[in-house]
Amino acid sequence: MAIHVGSVHPPRGAKKRPKRIGQGMGSGHGKTATRGSKGQKSRSGSRLRPGFEGGQMPLQRRLPKRGFTNVFRKHYAIVNLRDLAGFEAADLITPELLLERRIIRNLEDGLKVLGEGEVSQPLKVSAHHFSKSAAEKIAKAGGTVEVLPA
Repeated sequence: MAIHVGSVHPPRGAKKRPKRIGQGMGSGHGKTATRGSKGQKSRSGSRLRPGFEGGQMPLQRRLPKRGFTNVFRKHYAIVNLRDLAGFEAADLITPELLLERRIIRNLEDGLKVLGEGEVSQPLKVSAHHFSKSAAEKIAKAGGTVEVLPA
């Protein structure tokens, strides 16, 4: 038996009709239309903003402020040594090459190479910063590390 799009419908009882409020006293939802009686929330067009507590000092203003945002913080694009495993020994690995091959998406304030993973061949890597372990592992494999100016 072939089923086509026109014959597909939800199972019985899966869809409920919306509650029709304010349709007169006989509906069971007439008069106040399920809004209770009086008060700000019973009026038409009423919508209280999130966090409003009826004039009481809201929670986000009662809690103390903590910390700050350092506007001078540098955000580096991070690359681990395991991400450089696909490169050949002859390649000069630069931030531009990593962007081109989509290993990093955004250079931000520079490139930092971290030491997670292993290096099996001598690589020539140029970056703005290296962790100690990354620089040691690259040198141990016979590669070179070039620190670019910030």
